[in-house]
Amino acid sequence: MSGTLSTVFQNSTLHHSAVGSGFIETFNNLKAVKDLNVLEKLWASYYIWIGNDIFATGLLFFTLHEFMYFGRCLPWYIIDRVPFFRRWKIQDTKLPSDKEQWECLKSVLTSHFLVEAFPIWFFHPLCEHIGISYSVPFPNWFDIFLQISVFFFFEDAWHYWFHRGLHHGVFYKYIHKQHHRYAAPFGLAAEYAHPIEVMLLGFGTVGIPIIWCLLTKNLHLFTICIWITLRLFQAVDAHSGYEFPISLHHFLPFWAGAEHHDEHHHHFIGNYASSFRFWDFVLDTEAGLTAKQSREKKMKSSAEKKAKKQI
Repeated sequence: MSGTLSTVFQNSTLHHSAVGSGFIETFNNLKAVKDLNVLEKLWASYYIWIGNDIFATGLLFFTLHEFMYFGRCLPWYIIDRVPFFRRWKIQDTKLPSDKEQWECLKSVLTSHFLVEAFPIWFFHPLCEHIGISYSVPFPNWFDIFLQISVFFFFEDAWHYWFHRGLHHGVFYKYIHKQHHRYAAPFGLAAEYAHPIEVMLLGFGTVGIPIIWCLLTKNLHLFTICIWITLRLFQAVDAHSGYEFPISLHHFLPFWAGAEHHDEHHHHFIGNYASSFRFWDFVLDTEAGLTAKQSREKKMKSSAEKKAKKQI
């Protein structure tokens, strides 16, 4: 699709009454389109109102990222300041100070504006080139759920292997060490990382949907918006430092969550996956005292079996 999303309506009287109007007036004009739900009308109104799809997509994605990331960090900042919640703090003696939060915030904002902003503002031409749709109506919810599930699975694999690789030698010393500045993580530290790490691990979030579209020719920007929101929430929550009785992994045992990732920051090794636990379980890279005792037990059992065979 070229031009603006208003080309969807370019042969209709509705189009000519919508373009050039304010956002509210544009939305009211689109109420006449009976085949679209409210969310789809808001989406179409936004693109028509902006009138420039490259700018509209860039603004949408940058605003979405900032609003969702900091909006999800804020509750954890408040929780860190309320003594009542201390009972659920995983490393209960290590609370981030205001100075640490402020230093982290400055670094994250610098990364957002100097590292992430540029590719975000040029994402729309890529969408048009590979066929990511941004028109209305949206895909059905089953397709959205299926695609996001696929994205979570493959992002987790990408994150596991490249995160594990970043813990080796010079990669850790010059790149990943920055993220491990905080042995007891907090929500805002989710994207506190070296620019190379931001781009490398971030490709799992953005690149996998791109590869999916190249293979299937079936993807919508709305789906990517939901995916990015969920991925941001997952990353921030994993760094929250809190383990609640209602934490998701109590209901989905394969989900990682804060308890899983906090062990990684505490011990600096193991628990490399982002969303799920199975990579670390299968490849024996789980972190923490329990995992260490389990490995030692397996090693002892294996040694005893070898000794019996030699007798």
